Amino acid sequence: MIKKRELIFYKNYFRDFYKLQTKKVQTKIIWTFKIIEDLDRIPEAYFKHLENTNGLYEIRIQLGNGIYRIFCFFDDQNLVVVGQGFQKKTQKTPLKEIEKAQKIRKEYFDEKE
Repeated sequence: MIKKRELIFYKNYFRDFYKLQTKKVQTKIIWTFKIIEDLDRIPEAYFKHLENTNGLYEIRIQLGNGIYRIFCFFDDQNLVVVGQGFQKKTQKTPLKEIEKAQKIRKEYFDEKE
């Protein structure tokens, strides 16, 4: 199958988060990444644009009672740059996590120039 998108991991932001997760959570993350890479239209349950941000998206993972979010953004039409992840413990996404994701996005594009 031809991939619709390619995921790349910027620095160690995501890897550091991933290493701390259980094997089950890691497996679900990889499964979700495959959906994002392979499907033409990704269901919002797995991938959603964050309103009031400059192009930030969240990859959404749920396993049992655990809810996890991984921030990402596009660099090109089908290149998804994966930033940091966190376990969501409140209804709203914490502002400090969104601010961190926006800093990572800015850092990525500043370095690219």
